[in-house]
Amino acid sequence: MKIISLFSGAGGLDKGFEKAGMDVVWANEFDKKIHETYQYNFPETTLNTEDIRKVKISEIPDCDGIIGGPPCQSWSNAGARRGINDKRGLLFNTYCEIINEKSPKFFLAENVPGMLMKRNLQATSEIIKEFKQMGYNTA
Repeated sequence: MKIISLFSGAGGLDKGFEKAGMDVVWANEFDKKIHETYQYNFPETTLNTEDIRKVKISEIPDCDGIIGGPPCQSWSNAGARRGINDKRGLLFNTYCEIINEKSPKFFLAENVPGMLMKRNLQATSEIIKEFKQMGYNTA
């Protein structure tokens, strides 16, 4: 199965999917401090280093699955706790747009427990609602 990785970091999620026999064919990570590590871990994967909001969805290859952990700082209990009211929190919308456009067989959206805090429940419910409107079962 061909996998696309968004908000890839050093590739922790990617490594798990690779070990499960899947092929991470394309990844996106904006933080330039992480690029060298990601490329070391995944020399065969095409690493896109642009701001994901500026990547044309048509440039992202078709895939069987999309994995990623949209930035967690705005959802974390340790930060300013702005949730969807933070520009990083809004990146979940970009993640949803890409999933909707690419229509993979599955996706995995990983984040921090702070998303389930009372202050974030409305935003989290809206994100889950959006996944369901795209035709995905969520758990």
